[in-house]
Amino acid sequence: MKFKRQRRFEAEVQTSSLNDIMFFLLLFFLIVSTLGSPNVIKLLLPKSDKSTHDVSKQPLTLSITQDKLYFLDKKPVPFPSLESALVEATAGMEEPTVILRAEQSLTIQDLVDVMAIGARIKIRMVLATELTK
Repeated sequence: MKFKRQRRFEAEVQTSSLNDIMFFLLLFFLIVSTLGSPNVIKLLLPKSDKSTHDVSKQPLTLSITQDKLYFLDKKPVPFPSLESALVEATAGMEEPTVILRAEQSLTIQDLVDVMAIGARIKIRMVLATELTK
């Protein structure tokens, strides 16, 4: 009598390499998240109770340091040529928006001077703040 051997093949999923892949993905995202900080110029922003994120898709960032140094998207710009630099940077935008990151120790007059330039060339300016805890 001839007996037939029954071999059943079961599908197996090899998961030994998934641990390495997950570790490398975690490491990649940790490194990218620390490098993805758009605000390189360190400022102490004024405090605010509410946070609104109603800005255009490609806003410009205008940073003003405590020493009244102006940076338009991390490029230093002297105050007399700030208006022309803003006009050049916002050329071709439908709704030009500038996020104004000003040091909290600046006077109101410094902010009004910059916002007057924005009003003169019809640019929407949004003041960046930090949430109070």
